[in-house]
Amino acid sequence: MAGPVHDLLLRGGTLVDGTGAPRRKADVAVTDGRITVLPPGGRPAAAETVDATDRVVTPGFIDVHTHSDALAARHDGGPDEAAIEELRLAPLLQGVTTEISGNCGSSLFPALPERLPGLAEHVRVTFGLGDVPPAEDFDGFAAGQDPALRRTHIASLVGHGTLRAGVLGFDDRPATPDELRTMCALLDRALTQGAAGLSTGLIYPPGGYAATDELVALAEVAARHGKPYVTHLRDEMSQVEAALDEALEIARRSGAPLQVSHHKTAGRHAWGATLRTLPRLERARAEGVDVLCDVYPYTAGSTVLHALLPPWANEGGIGALLERLPDPEVRNRIRASIADGVDGWENTVGNGGWDLISVAAAPRHPRAEGHRIADLAQTGGVDPVDYVCDLLLAEHGAVTIISHSMREDDVRRVLASPLSMIGSDGVPKPGRPHPRWAGSFARVLGHYGRDQDLFTLESAVHKMTGLPARRFGLTGRGTVHDGAHADLVVIDPDAVRDAATFDQPLRAPDGVDAVVVAGRVAVRDGRPTAERAGRVVRVP
Repeated sequence: MAGPVHDLLLRGGTLVDGTGAPRRKADVAVTDGRITVLPPGGRPAAAETVDATDRVVTPGFIDVHTHSDALAARHDGGPDEAAIEELRLAPLLQGVTTEISGNCGSSLFPALPERLPGLAEHVRVTFGLGDVPPAEDFDGFAAGQDPALRRTHIASLVGHGTLRAGVLGFDDRPATPDELRTMCALLDRALTQGAAGLSTGLIYPPGGYAATDELVALAEVAARHGKPYVTHLRDEMSQVEAALDEALEIARRSGAPLQVSHHKTAGRHAWGATLRTLPRLERARAEGVDVLCDVYPYTAGSTVLHALLPPWANEGGIGALLERLPDPEVRNRIRASIADGVDGWENTVGNGGWDLISVAAAPRHPRAEGHRIADLAQTGGVDPVDYVCDLLLAEHGAVTIISHSMREDDVRRVLASPLSMIGSDGVPKPGRPHPRWAGSFARVLGHYGRDQDLFTLESAVHKMTGLPARRFGLTGRGTVHDGAHADLVVIDPDAVRDAATFDQPLRAPDGVDAVVVAGRVAVRDGRPTAERAGRVVRVP
């Protein structure tokens, strides 16, 4: 008697294939990790069958903007393994099968060998998961990912901030011609090895110390590889339009595709500016600039606390910052910079206030997590800047925050734009992380798609699958077709919704029944299995 024809069969479902095409009835079979789309109603033999009746089958979701670089990296110290595993599961349980890390200018590579020890503290504070050794190149990054821990696939951009720190440190100065040539060579090597593109984080040191010409030179390297320049703009608040113009200039001069990270217009001075920024992107695209953006479906953002301090305070890196912070004169200068502004600085607090900033992760001060800095300072009877400086000192710089800085109408406009795809911008650290790490994709499908009717299911899925796969060169992913990689999701379209909140940020969503990673069932009946089939994805 003949054995099973297929390893896995998703039977009886409605297929939304990731291209944006109308849904249709189809069965989806998996053999040796690859997909075959079958007519509905057949009875092919399979070793395992998932009943998808009254359900929708989609490609696995691609989170184009994560900071999950270290979640499955080999490391020493840091949080206990149970806490890290809960963070690993959060994207998987909402249907994410591929994460793109290395965003906002921070990646776990590359650097000159002699600079690697100096990057260790930066990596510890940025990723918050203990001592994770930075790597010389993308091959080193890939080797450092433990396949026994990987729940999802991971690709990585080359972070310009890490690249810059790995060549010239954390000095606020232009790169010399030799240093720039070295950065270009390291970038070229990493892209050749399979890194997905170049990212910048121009509000963060040391990336923000770079002038436009440096960024153009590096983006030209990405352009030669046909890979995108992915940017956290120099300002997403009062000067967002000027910052967007710089990004478009870099794209035009370099020829690189432009991806605007987590596009937003935050802070009271920029509310409503999406009425101008989105048409600006559409005009640029009509003029031949290959520009797209990503967005998360929340009105709050999240970042590291020290990024809210002026650039001069951060010069020299975390160690230099911590040496400055005990000085009363430095604290007075920080207060003045926030009150008066600094040319070219985003100034999150000056555009909002400490009452809009809450603590997400402070490992030595868990009682502070979930509370607003203004309230914490008032309870302690201190000025907010003094509270912040003392907290940073006590935590050795490793504090993450949530900033309630956006307006709902702006978020809706970016979500609805045909230029946008979905990225969580998840910062997966223990504590009370932003719920976007566990809720973004289910929230788009449920709250904004089904309940608010902002877009069709086909359009929502396309923003999460086919569009990002094409943008980042993820060949064989993002659409369901014969021969594609078998990364799949089965959802209940009437029930899918996010359940994560700011108080319970890692609650799993409703309505995500099954997730298949590399042909193996990683989530069944909404619960994770023991499968760990994720791998490092190299982009040719």
